[in-house]
Amino acid sequence: MFKEILEILGTASFAISGALAALNKRLDVFGVLIITFATAVGGGTIRDVMIGNTPVAWMQDQTAIRTIFISYVLTLLFQRHFKKLPLTLTIFDAIGLGFATIVGLQRGLEAQLSPSICITLGMVTGCFGGVVRDVLLNEIPLVFRKDIYASASLLGGLLYFLLSSWEMVAPLATSLSILSVVLLRLVVVRYGWTLPNLGKRDRD
Repeated sequence: MFKEILEILGTASFAISGALAALNKRLDVFGVLIITFATAVGGGTIRDVMIGNTPVAWMQDQTAIRTIFISYVLTLLFQRHFKKLPLTLTIFDAIGLGFATIVGLQRGLEAQLSPSICITLGMVTGCFGGVVRDVLLNEIPLVFRKDIYASASLLGGLLYFLLSSWEMVAPLATSLSILSVVLLRLVVVRYGWTLPNLGKRDRD
């Protein structure tokens, strides 16, 4: 039950972030729905294909489809209220990243993969929904910029295995790992922290 709740919360958070991003681009209601759906299932779909879990999760369980559609409708209904809140898109994106990272990692554990592969699957699940969203909206994905995004997912995955090695109960280790990803993303955005830019600077 706990795992199902994690997946629903992660799906809903990414769906809302996708819908808000699409609304910011002034897409029509169908365009918003497409972006909402792609953002919510993009990372999980790639993860499932990588580990051979086909048909992919959202095709096997209608809960994901219902969650996406409900999130889409609620975002349309309350978009004015969402837009009044500071950093609404960033907050939902950070929450989605946290939940999706750990869900993806746990899928790797269920497939009996090594910790390093599980962490990679967590990053794929957490990051690639946003990649699909940004590409469809003609934006450079956050994960490809200086922004600390995939790194937050990586650290959350490492923390999960560290806490598990201390024999901490699984729900607590999961909750703390998700919280660390979300808080790190919000702190990064708040203070403008970035990774070094390796591109050459133009000379004056």
